[in-house]
Amino acid sequence: MFDAVQINPHSRLMTQARPTLRLLTCGSVDDGKSTLIGRLLYEQSLILDDQLAALERDSRKHGTDGANIDFALLVDGLEAEREQGITIDVAYRYVSTAKRSFIIADTPGHEQYTRNMATGASGADLAVLLVDARKGLLTQTCRHAAIVSLTGIRQVVLAVNKIDLTGFDEAGFAKIAADFRRFADALDFKTIAPIPISARHGDNISSKSANTPWYRGPALLDYLETIDVVEDGATRPLRFAVQWVNRPHLDFRGFSGTVASGTLRPGDEIAVAGSGRLSRVARIVTKDGDLRGATAGDAVTLTLADELDIARGDILCDPKNRPEVSDQFAAHLIWMSDGKLLPGRSYLMKAGTRTVPVSVTELKYRVDVNTLGELAAKTLSLNEVGFCNLATTTPIAFDPYKENHTTGAFILIDRVTNATAAAGLIAFGLRRATNIHLQGLAVAKQDRARIKHHQPAVLWFTGLSGSGKSTIANLVESGLYAHGVHTIMLDGDNVRHGLNKDLGFSEADRVENIRRIGEVAKLMTQAGLIVLCSFISPFRAERRMVRELLDGHEFIEIFVATPLEDCIARDPKGLYKKAMAGEIKNFTGIDQNYEPPEAPELIVGLDNQTAGQAAAQIVALLATRGLIDHIDDLAADWSI
Repeated sequence: MFDAVQINPHSRLMTQARPTLRLLTCGSVDDGKSTLIGRLLYEQSLILDDQLAALERDSRKHGTDGANIDFALLVDGLEAEREQGITIDVAYRYVSTAKRSFIIADTPGHEQYTRNMATGASGADLAVLLVDARKGLLTQTCRHAAIVSLTGIRQVVLAVNKIDLTGFDEAGFAKIAADFRRFADALDFKTIAPIPISARHGDNISSKSANTPWYRGPALLDYLETIDVVEDGATRPLRFAVQWVNRPHLDFRGFSGTVASGTLRPGDEIAVAGSGRLSRVARIVTKDGDLRGATAGDAVTLTLADELDIARGDILCDPKNRPEVSDQFAAHLIWMSDGKLLPGRSYLMKAGTRTVPVSVTELKYRVDVNTLGELAAKTLSLNEVGFCNLATTTPIAFDPYKENHTTGAFILIDRVTNATAAAGLIAFGLRRATNIHLQGLAVAKQDRARIKHHQPAVLWFTGLSGSGKSTIANLVESGLYAHGVHTIMLDGDNVRHGLNKDLGFSEADRVENIRRIGEVAKLMTQAGLIVLCSFISPFRAERRMVRELLDGHEFIEIFVATPLEDCIARDPKGLYKKAMAGEIKNFTGIDQNYEPPEAPELIVGLDNQTAGQAAAQIVALLATRGLIDHIDDLAADWSI
């Protein structure tokens, strides 16, 4: 939502419609971004008298320029921003001149709020990157330049601010400009315009300054008024993402959405990107009547000549120029979460109007924002940028971000907190999925289950180390085996001697540990087995991931809820003693968190329940669910 300054109705600038330029101001902390925007508003007479009076009062209270007006306060609207002298949120401002209108996104400079800066960059055509003339390029300057490039901005103004504090030093300005050009050689910028400015005093903002006779370029505003950054979306291939299937009555079925690129006319042939099915546009419907055509940016409802299976999230396209459809692709991720990226963990991917589960299958490298080099990494932390391979649970249609910002961008959502975890920019598809197809099997899972006289299932035992998971699971398997039930036991310690011996105990390794076990358990259910999995599995996200791999009735989560103090008292392997002495790192319950199940199928281990009693309870649940026949003598076997 735009937070616009009120426009002075008496200004000479309100006389005609003008092409709009969306620009971003960014840079390190205290480089003068907010001051620059405030100065522009002031010099274009876009501040009402009462706002100016309030600004003068605020300058006396919060200002940093003595008795002079502190223009940064006009933009820094949050009290926390004014008190700290920094921008926290993305603030949008509207500026209009005789030649052009601007929407300016003032973004935070502090590293902590880099994710806010990336949000502002995603909708901009041009970036004004500010640099303090006294400090030169900083780490945050480089980080912002890299993110600006990743988000598709190709025009950059390098505004070397506070030039007055260096005595309008030409050599210092030239060095900063040269340093930035060297750094930006690896970035995909079309134009870089270095301009020496003083946002506080107005040098080279709206007009050329006499203090910089050595500078022969335009003032900042002159440059912004004349630069052409518009890319004609109508000339790109047709992309129309269905937002809503519009069915007000039985005689009308339309598909509502916004044309992301290209043009449409009634009679045009159209394809559904995912299925490849073809039809023609019958009507282009709006609330004001049918249109003869629609182009990029138009929100319309389409009706087709044929009845096709189309749902929210599908992309309609030009049959001769389709997007790629795949369940694997490579992308840059700008990590926006306080929690780290964990490859193998299931996230939600929201791409356009479609949301699908996705996981990072491989983190190829982390980008060093100082050198743009590629660094080996196993995870990403807040504000870091990485290049990854991702896999979705179902194929999606997309274009590389460089070709289409709308169909090439996505966000990752944490499935537990529902918070945005990352912004993603697709680089290219991984064509592995086109070469690999599921092989049809002559003998199905249910055929194998039929000869075993029971149904397949995964019994997932979760709980702290020492809670009794393996003891209870062994009892259950022994009882089932004795009565002819076909089982297999997967124990956390045992698989780390073979399949997962290459994994440690970091969060990323624990996620991969459970991902592998989940896939193995799924294969074993295909064999018709009851699979008993005994793993601490501390994270809800991975337990959910395993559940989603299986048919709905096959996953049974059993929480062995033995309290931590009891587990420490038992300490059968002496692990808690070592962990509390600092000899074992990342030990669940001590220095790594355990997320208990929120809705398990069964909770055991409470109220001094014995292992035998817990095992009998589990077997009774299997019988109740119809997975096995009733076994009446197990209680006697376990001396209950």
